[in-house]
Amino acid sequence: MEERRYRSASGAPIALRPRQHSASCRELAVRCPRLQLRSLSAVTSAIWLAAYGLFVLSENSMVLSAAIFITLIGLIIYLHFVKIDQESLLVIGSLGIQVTSSYASGKESTTFIEMGQVKDVVINEAIHMQKVIYYLCILLQDPGDPQGVSEVVPLFQVS
Repeated sequence: MEERRYRSASGAPIALRPRQHSASCRELAVRCPRLQLRSLSAVTSAIWLAAYGLFVLSENSMVLSAAIFITLIGLIIYLHFVKIDQESLLVIGSLGIQVTSSYASGKESTTFIEMGQVKDVVINEAIHMQKVIYYLCILLQDPGDPQGVSEVVPLFQVS
């Protein structure tokens, strides 16, 4: 199937790619916008210009070294733990649901939910600022109470 383009709740462009692997296996992948070189350059330049201003005032070269070090470490942390490029949901009818998040650094985070734990899949709503946003959630059964819900797992949290 082809890729469809939408906008996230924050207005960022996202792309949905549905795939049917077999009769009981379907995958939904949502790609988020990539890291923009323009915004990265702007933040880095602002930090380094502020550090250069402090260097001129204090005449201490450690200020420049610290700014470069903090910028590089911050970028690595951002790419490895914060910036998600793609989120996917793989539903295998009789087995379960696999939720995967792929980070900009290449790291992947995967969670598997057995189909026996799934009570229901719902579209929930939340009020954020002045708008109502809708998001997909999985309700997990409470092992002690078959009618109860033990946990609500939101899907596609970034997009």
